[in-house]
Amino acid sequence: MGRLYDMVKAFKRQYPLTIGWRLKAHCKIIEKHLNPGEEVNFAFVGQKTEHTLDFIATNVVVLTNRRILLAQKRLLFGYFFTAVTPDLFNDLKVKSGIFWTKIYIDTAKEFIVLSKIQKKASDIIETNITEYMMREKKKYGLNSYKNRV
Repeated sequence: MGRLYDMVKAFKRQYPLTIGWRLKAHCKIIEKHLNPGEEVNFAFVGQKTEHTLDFIATNVVVLTNRRILLAQKRLLFGYFFTAVTPDLFNDLKVKSGIFWTKIYIDTAKEFIVLSKIQKKASDIIETNITEYMMREKKKYGLNSYKNRV
């Protein structure tokens, strides 16, 4: 539990206007689904919702050396977990408002919206996700012009 939770707490301390709570419970779900040999590279918090008034959809988002993981421990029982592998990743979009930023992750199967992230955090999140995906797609030979021709 230590390292992941510490990374999430550090993000929250650096960007305190980001809305997020029950972080320890969400981190436990991520750790439950980490595969052997999978290492956490970056972690942040966001609300997985498009709605402005919805403040209960806190998710911990983690970039590992193999995929992007999103987890939310439900209040009473159960949880939500999403994994995005590099081959399913299509695009990333950042929409910055007055106080908060929305991150849009377009995948082959769904459109993930992460909102209520402090505006100053958008650069570091975009850089980490983009660099990670570009590096991973090169490994798999995805998105290469030579592979399409």
